[in-house]
Amino acid sequence: MTSLTVRLSDSQAEHLAREAQRLGVAAEDLLRAAVVDLLEGRDEPFLSAARHVVEKNAELYKRLA
Repeated sequence: MTSLTVRLSDSQAEHLAREAQRLGVAAEDLLRAAVVDLLEGRDEPFLSAARHVVEKNAELYKRLA
């Protein structure tokens, strides 16, 4: 298993600690779960929708650039 160091601002670290406490888990476990969710593509419906919007509006974005 690999260990990583993650730098958070003080306010981000406090927010993470509050959320972890609210959920009754350790901050490290909450952070690990968030990373696993991201890496396993559980946000795929959102990413798919975002890709669709970007592709649909690509010509408009080029003209606005």
